[in-house]
Amino acid sequence: MKPAYQPIFQPFTFQPGGVHLKSRIVMAPMTHLSSNEDGSISDEEIRYYTRRAKGVGMVITAATYVSAQGGINGAPGADRDELIPGLSRLAAAIQAEGAKAVLQIFHAGRQGSKTGDVVSSGTIPEEREGAPIPRELTEPEIHGLVQAYADAAGRAVEAGFDGVEIHGGNGNLLHQFYSPYTNRRSDSFGGSLEKRMTFPLAVARKVLQTVRDRAKKPFIVGYRLSPEEPETPGITMSDTLAFVDALSTVGLDYLHISLKDFRSVPRRGVTDTRSRLEIIQERAGHELPVIGVGSVHTPEDALEALQAGIPLIAVGRELIMEPEWGELIRQGREDEIRTTLSLNDRQALTIPDPMWKLMLSIPGWFPVEDSRE
Repeated sequence: MKPAYQPIFQPFTFQPGGVHLKSRIVMAPMTHLSSNEDGSISDEEIRYYTRRAKGVGMVITAATYVSAQGGINGAPGADRDELIPGLSRLAAAIQAEGAKAVLQIFHAGRQGSKTGDVVSSGTIPEEREGAPIPRELTEPEIHGLVQAYADAAGRAVEAGFDGVEIHGGNGNLLHQFYSPYTNRRSDSFGGSLEKRMTFPLAVARKVLQTVRDRAKKPFIVGYRLSPEEPETPGITMSDTLAFVDALSTVGLDYLHISLKDFRSVPRRGVTDTRSRLEIIQERAGHELPVIGVGSVHTPEDALEALQAGIPLIAVGRELIMEPEWGELIRQGREDEIRTTLSLNDRQALTIPDPMWKLMLSIPGWFPVEDSRE
């Protein structure tokens, strides 16, 4: 390994819990749509993660639904006890490769439902053709969902995971409650900025309480958020910093900032030329670790983020294209890292077929070359 890349492989320990990572690289959660129809873990899913776990310190799984109401077809579930054995297989497969296993838990809200009951903080539909108008959740239903997140976290503990990540970004239900664009309620769960935080913070506190009550070994709890929205009204950078302040007080182990590019700068809400990630690190980094993600492809990209003070770097698309990314860098073979795909690569890269089809269906998501010509 080149000496310059040694910071990437420095170990990291979450405090005070003591979960220890062998490197600063995290596998980012990526939608794969490859679980079994009933939400149980598939063999194809196990192979996909096993292939990528060796070269990273921690794997965060694809979003796993806490309720079928907020589930998406092809996503894994953690909404009932009979799914625990499959979740245990997944955790063990990741851990066998030397990485910590973290289960990301979520509710899709207006983005979809396995039951047909599409719900949200309000009745604003997604801006896509055919999007259903969601039903506004009642206050008793919201309290029930707080418990659903906690129950899913308890199943992750029982399944042997090393942690859970509460997914509150990328437009899912918790994001919908914090956004002034989708949350136009006038009760205790909406209206002011503070009231829009109520549901996400209640979820975080209940999950943390459940973990404290049930975990017999060190177990971390993180929260993933998207820092801004393009819509008006929408989440601004100043809104994000207020939310980060609140999240920093509840006892979480880390914040995971969901970005397309870790270098991106604020749209509005603050006057600052630094990246959003650097601003959030300055705001919260003394309280809890920040994971940065977005367009990390080369070891130089990872070093750039680390040198900006971000302690942990999540790699997503690049690990799909190059499962041995971390190992190649460690072995001094970074010149062999694959940065494009061909249409013949699916099986060689152990990419589940539903995920492969999704990747090809979104223009520009992955750089794909047609090698059949």
